[in-house]
Amino acid sequence: MTSAAASKPHGIVVAVDGSPTSRAATDWAAREAALRHVALTVVHVEPSDEIGPWVDIPITEEYLAARDRQAAEVIADALDVVTSALAETRKVPVEQLVLTGPKMPSLIDMSKDADMMVVGCRGRGGVAGLLLGSTSSALVHHAHCPVAVVHDEEPVSDRATTAPVVVGIDGSPASETATAIAFDEASRRGVALVAVHSWMNNADLMAYVAPDVLEAQADEELAERLAGWCERYPDVVVRRAVGQGNPAHRLLDEAQRAQHLVVGSHGRGGFAGLLLGSVSWAVAQAAKIPVIVARQS
Repeated sequence: MTSAAASKPHGIVVAVDGSPTSRAATDWAAREAALRHVALTVVHVEPSDEIGPWVDIPITEEYLAARDRQAAEVIADALDVVTSALAETRKVPVEQLVLTGPKMPSLIDMSKDADMMVVGCRGRGGVAGLLLGSTSSALVHHAHCPVAVVHDEEPVSDRATTAPVVVGIDGSPASETATAIAFDEASRRGVALVAVHSWMNNADLMAYVAPDVLEAQADEELAERLAGWCERYPDVVVRRAVGQGNPAHRLLDEAQRAQHLVVGSHGRGGFAGLLLGSVSWAVAQAAKIPVIVARQS
C-alpha cells in the first residue's frame, strides 16, 4: 500500500548543472517521479549578473548569450537523461526551469512547493576533498521537504532495483518521518525494508545490564514502533537490525546491500541549534547509494 498524499506543484525537483552526479541525480529523480505518479521539475540556476558587491564590471551581451547557451545545453542534456530513464516505464509531466540568481536560496525557496528535492552529491564546482558540494549541503540543511542526495555516477543497476530500502530509527520525531518515507519507498518498489536501531556503548549502563538483555529490549521496542506501519503496509517485508555500535557505521554497513537509505534530519542526540544531526550528516556524506534526508517544513 502506498501513500495517497496530494502532490505539491513542483512534484520531484532535480537540480542540474551538467556534471556526472547531476546526470545520475536526474536519472534517479525521473524514476522516483514515475513511481510516485507525480510531475518532474528539472531546474538549472544561472549565476546572476552581479560579479560582486565591490566590483563594477559591465556585463557584456556576449557573456549573457554564453550563459544562456550553457543553461540550454544543461537542460537539454538533463531532458535526454529523463527520456532514457523513462523509456520503459510510466511517463510523467516534465517541467523545465532556468532561474537566475543565487543558487542555494533559489533552490531552498523551490523546496517549499516540492515533494522532494534531488541533487547530486557534488556539482561542477565541487572541491575534490569535499564529500558533499555546497548545493547538496545547503539543501540537506535548509530545505522545506525531503532531500535525496545521489552519489552514484553510474546508471541504476539491476541489483539496485531489487535490493532493500534501509531506514535509521531512534524514536525521535524526525526518524518517524523517515520511517513513513521508507515504508512508502519500499512499497512502491516492491522490496523489503531494513529498520536499523543502534546505540553507542554506555560503560556505566553496561555494568548493570547484560548486552543480550539490552538488545532484546531494544528489539521489542523497535517492533512495537513498527507495528502500526506494518499494518498499514502489509506488502512490505521488514527486517529489524538492532545492536550496539556507532549508528552511522551500522547504517553505512547495511547500505552496502541496499538500494537507498532514509534518515531523519535530527536524532535523539541532536542539539536544538543544529539543522542536521551528526548521524544523518555522516551518512549523507559517506554512503555510496542515494540517501533521503527526511526534512519537512
